[in-house]
Amino acid sequence: MKIVVAEKIAPAAMKVLEMIPNCAVVTPEQFAADPVLAVSDADALIVRSAVQADAALIEAARNIRVIGRAGVGVDNIDVEVATRRGIVVMNAPGASAVSVAELTLGLMLAMARHISRADQGTRAGKWDKKSLQGTELSGKTIGIIGLGRIGTETALRARAFGMKLVGSDPYLSPARAKELGIELVSIDALYAQADYISLHLALTHQTAGMINAEAIAKMKPGVRLVNCARGELVDEAALEAALRSGHIASAALDVFTEEPTQNAGLLSAPNLLATPHLGASTREGQEAVGIQIAKQVRDYLIQGIAQNAVNLPSLSDVEYKQIKPYMSLASRLGRFAAQLFFSNLSEIDVKFEGEIGQWKTQLIRSAAVAAILRSDTNEPTNIINAQAAAEERGVVVRETRSEPDARVNLIHLRLTGPTGSVECRGAIVHGSSPRLIYLNGIDIESHLEGNFVVVSNLDAPGVVGAIGSLLGKHNINIARFSLGREGRQALAIVQVDECVSPEVLAELRRAASVQSVANVRV
Repeated sequence: MKIVVAEKIAPAAMKVLEMIPNCAVVTPEQFAADPVLAVSDADALIVRSAVQADAALIEAARNIRVIGRAGVGVDNIDVEVATRRGIVVMNAPGASAVSVAELTLGLMLAMARHISRADQGTRAGKWDKKSLQGTELSGKTIGIIGLGRIGTETALRARAFGMKLVGSDPYLSPARAKELGIELVSIDALYAQADYISLHLALTHQTAGMINAEAIAKMKPGVRLVNCARGELVDEAALEAALRSGHIASAALDVFTEEPTQNAGLLSAPNLLATPHLGASTREGQEAVGIQIAKQVRDYLIQGIAQNAVNLPSLSDVEYKQIKPYMSLASRLGRFAAQLFFSNLSEIDVKFEGEIGQWKTQLIRSAAVAAILRSDTNEPTNIINAQAAAEERGVVVRETRSEPDARVNLIHLRLTGPTGSVECRGAIVHGSSPRLIYLNGIDIESHLEGNFVVVSNLDAPGVVGAIGSLLGKHNINIARFSLGREGRQALAIVQVDECVSPEVLAELRRAASVQSVANVRV
C-alpha cells in the first residue's frame, strides 16, 4: 500500500499513516520531485490547498482509491473526474470548529474590555484607565446567526460566560435548540435583542451582504458585531458608517470581502478590531485537521469506511447513467423548496413514485437532503454525510415509496416545521431535464435552473399583468412565466434573467391580491 502526502501535515498525522502495516508513505519533498511518478502507483493522495489534484494528476494515478483533503474546501480537486474513476474524495470538516469558536469569544472579550487599545496606550506610556472601562459578557445577549458546528461551539462557550443565547437558523430543529439552551428567533428579533451578534453561516446569494444598512438599522444601538465566517456577508461600507455614527459600538472582523483587505476607510473606522483570517490558524486546529484526514484515509483503505466523502460511492456505468438525472432533480427540488421555507426545519419527507422506487434511492434521497441543509453552513453537506448532518440538527428524514407501476417517475419532497411547510414534486422530462410539476397544492410546471420569483396570490384578474408590468418597469427580463391555480389560490413562477432586488420584491408584495413573494435561485 502506498500513500502520497503531497503537502506538509502535522507530524502526528504523518505518524498515523506510518503506523499502517505494509504501507509506504511518500513525503511532500518526494512528491515535489516528480508528482506524476509519485502518484502513478499510489493508493491514496493527501493534499491541502496548494497542490492541484486536477484531471491530469488523477488520470496519472492508475491505482488510486481515495483523495483526502486536509481541510474543508475541495476546489483544488477535480471531484467529477474522481467520481467517474470510482475514487472517493473526502475532506476534514469541523476539525477546526473549536479554534474558530474560541477566536470568536476572544474577539468578543477584546471588544468588551478594549484590550487592543489598552495595550497600545500602555506601550505608549499612557495609564488611561477611565476611558478603558469595559463591560462584562455575563448577562449580555449573544445572537448567533448560523448554528452549524462552529455556531454551536460558539454557543456552548458563550453560555459558559453566563450569556443569554438567541439564534437564527431555519435548519436547526426546535428540540436541538432547546437542548443547547438557545432560543430560536426570527432574524429581526435577533437584531432587536442582541448585545453581540456573531456570524457563522455560509455565503450564498441570499446571505451575501445580509449585514447591510437596513439590517444594521434594526439592531440595538451599541451592538457589537463579530464575523469569523465570510467577509462577503457584511456590507463593509454600511459597517464603516455604523461604526463612525456609533450605532455599532464595535466590530471584530477576521474575514473581509477582499483578502488581504485594502479597505482603508473601514480599517480606519473607530472601534474596529481586525485580524488576518486566523479562525482555523491554531496549532491544535491544524493538527486536528491533519490527524482527522489521516485516520479517514487509513480507515477507508483498510476497512472501506468512507467518512466525510464529498462525492458518490463507486457505481457501475449503467447505474450512474440511470441515477444521475434524478440526483440532479432531487438536489434542485431541495434547493428550490429550502428557499421557500421560513420555519425551523423539523422533518424532511421524500417519496418516490414509479420505477425509481426500486433503485438505489438512498443516493437520490441524500441528494435532496444535502441540498436542503447545504445552504446553512460553511461545513459541506453532501450525499454521503447528509443523514448524519440531519441527525446533528435534530431533523427527522423519512423515505417512502409507492407501487412501481406508475407511468412516470416522480420525486415528492416535503419540508415541515412548527410554523409552516413546503411541499413540491418533480419529474424528468425529455430524458434529462428536471422539472417542477407541483408546489404547495397547485399543479404547475417550471424549469429548475436559473433565477425565479415565486408569487403566491389570490386568483383575481390583473395579478399576472401587474407582475409583468412591475418587472418590466425595473428592466427585469422575463424568460418564462409559469401559472397554476387551485380554487381561489393561484401561483406564478417567473424565471428572470437576474436576481430580483429586495426593493422590487417589496413592491411586488404590495400589489393587489399578492400574498407572498420570494426569490429563488437554482
